[in-house]
Amino acid sequence: MREENPVVYAVEGAVALVTLNRPEKRNALNDALVAGLKDALRAADADDAVRVVVITGAGADFCSGADLSALQKISEASIDENLEDARTLAELFALIRRVSVPVVAAVRGRALAGGCGLATACDVVLAARTARFGYPEVKIGFVPAMVMAILRRNVSEKRAFELVTRGGEVGAEEAERVGLVNRVFEDENFESEVERYVAGFERVSRTAVVLTKRLLYQMDGLTFDAALAAGVDVNAIARMTEDCQRGIARFLKKD
Repeated sequence: MREENPVVYAVEGAVALVTLNRPEKRNALNDALVAGLKDALRAADADDAVRVVVITGAGADFCSGADLSALQKISEASIDENLEDARTLAELFALIRRVSVPVVAAVRGRALAGGCGLATACDVVLAARTARFGYPEVKIGFVPAMVMAILRRNVSEKRAFELVTRGGEVGAEEAERVGLVNRVFEDENFESEVERYVAGFERVSRTAVVLTKRLLYQMDGLTFDAALAAGVDVNAIARMTEDCQRGIARFLKKD
């Protein structure tokens, strides 16, 4: 049953819950799981009631990277087939950024290789204290290639170099210290702390968060002046939204 449903999607109030559902395989990535993730993210993005998406893993681990069948497929594929396979994962990372609302990775256990890449691609990473993160690809002659576009924007150049060339693992506290993780919560309170954290997105303007996420990532490739100009445009758009009009009215009424 789990193999038939590698991703479980559910909406609870304003939260879309996306669960990697291959616990017996440590939620390893394969074609079906990646496709299921994309379908779930698109469903969440199309639902105006959703304010935040939470990705988590069933069982002990978040995601251990590519499974053995996927690695076997890679070893036997042609260059064109490998290019297409790599593009599929790159599309997933790009889709996470295109989802209008925040996408949060809630990491228990191990997030390794492509699993660490998946977590890194999310807008926010919340980790249990015993969680482990790493890019061990270089140990088998592989490269954590696509995720470097995101990792390089999350941590310093020297930290990124160390993480992707040594193939080691880091704990949650170290990951938080270098900028790979936003918050670390105690294991025994992890679910409730994640719920409390994501509930914060229900107390702010959905429209403002959507505009803010889009602008933040749009600025990646802009010069300083162009980024300021983009900010001017979004600022003006925000002022005209119903959320902003109501917010200003409430603020003025307090005075």
